[in-house]
Amino acid sequence: MILSEFKKHVSNLEVLRFKLPNGHVPEHFHITEVGVSDKCFVDCGGYQRQSTYICFQLWTADDYDHRLSPKKLSSIIEAAEKSLKPGDWLVQVEYQAETIGIWGVEFKDGVFYLTPTKTDCLAKDKCGIPVIQNDCCSGTDCC
Repeated sequence: MILSEFKKHVSNLEVLRFKLPNGHVPEHFHITEVGVSDKCFVDCGGYQRQSTYICFQLWTADDYDHRLSPKKLSSIIEAAEKSLKPGDWLVQVEYQAETIGIWGVEFKDGVFYLTPTKTDCLAKDKCGIPVIQNDCCSGTDCC
């Protein structure tokens, strides 16, 4: 989900809810930062790449009475936009487990679902890893 979609969903909510694949994020979560995550790197095939995300850090403390409202989150995003001047990039969420996990975001039925992100080889053609195409010719071995 890109930032403009995220903001649109937030503006239509009365209560913020996030859900992990294995359960809900506690209602007393905080969003401790909104940032731009810009990653420049060289993949294993020698290609220079760049990826940029809007990153929300979600944190749960022992402050059980705290509830972040959609209006307050909107004001935090507005402040970040003024300072950071982010683009309309994909939103990622950092959330603590054994270590900091990075999640994608989807929205359904008034809930933001944190979706798993995965590592991948971006230069399979250079590493000798077979590239499996999703648009294979049906019924043949052309893939």
